[in-house]
Amino acid sequence: MMTARKDSDWRDMLPRVQGRMSFDAPMAPFTWFRVGGNAEALFRPADLDDLIAVLEVLPPQVPVTVVGVGSNLLVRDGGVPGMVIRLAGPFATIDVMGDTITAGAGALDLTVARTAEEAGLAGLEFLSGVPGTIGGALRMNAGAFGAEMKDVTVSAQALDRAGNLQILGPEELGFSYRRSAVPEGWIFLSASLKGRPGKPADIGARMAEIARVREESQPVKVRTGGSTFANPEGHSAWKLIDAAGCRGLVMGGAQVSEKHCNFLLNTGDATAADIEDLGEEVRRRVLETSGIDLHWEIRRIGIRRDAS
Repeated sequence: MMTARKDSDWRDMLPRVQGRMSFDAPMAPFTWFRVGGNAEALFRPADLDDLIAVLEVLPPQVPVTVVGVGSNLLVRDGGVPGMVIRLAGPFATIDVMGDTITAGAGALDLTVARTAEEAGLAGLEFLSGVPGTIGGALRMNAGAFGAEMKDVTVSAQALDRAGNLQILGPEELGFSYRRSAVPEGWIFLSASLKGRPGKPADIGARMAEIARVREESQPVKVRTGGSTFANPEGHSAWKLIDAAGCRGLVMGGAQVSEKHCNFLLNTGDATAADIEDLGEEVRRRVLETSGIDLHWEIRRIGIRRDAS
């Protein structure tokens, strides 16, 4: 739980919003792991003007954290200071013009892939295998099944910390493996993605194959956060984890998946600390056995409850 509210708090400076603003708001229901503490403030803006109005008055020292559907996210048990912003509704629109799809940051990756299929645009099928939203996909240069965002992104729109609109091309986006160069405090609004002409039947067949492979190889129907660690260059993270003897490893209510050992599971009563500590133990064992330092792909936010 976050600290008690004080007089002259930054929250008293906020304008009346058209969307939803909640204080000391539970975050666990918004994450796939279903764990974690509360957000000091959780804002779900009604539209772009609503979002800009809040950013314009929010003191610069107040942290801003943007979340999507919580698929690749671990919220720590001590909660998240500052303002958490969750984009949906008007931020989830998808438009097609020629060979380009413009998708809002809150649009589901799978929905974008299906829209591309209907429009006969190939090259975006990989998004059907990426759980989450376009905003998160931009932030981490998400990829799967041989493609990633840098391969299809023409440009993106974002708001900087002061609420100013920024148009970002490939150079400004600065994509690298599972990263972008855009400042953490900036909020992605949309992306323009380029496809290529294709037959809907062929595109649909490729997406069906992606779904089949995911279903067979990944724990997709349990409480997990997706792929936990980025693949080191020239290696597969899951093979390193398996070789280190971590498949099925348990810590508290968290477990390394037996089905795919680069996935961590909440078996029912895990805390965020259980999951993070298990991940750190996996990293320790992999480093000890292979000399390779795994890096988290899951985004971890907030304060550990046991932190001083």
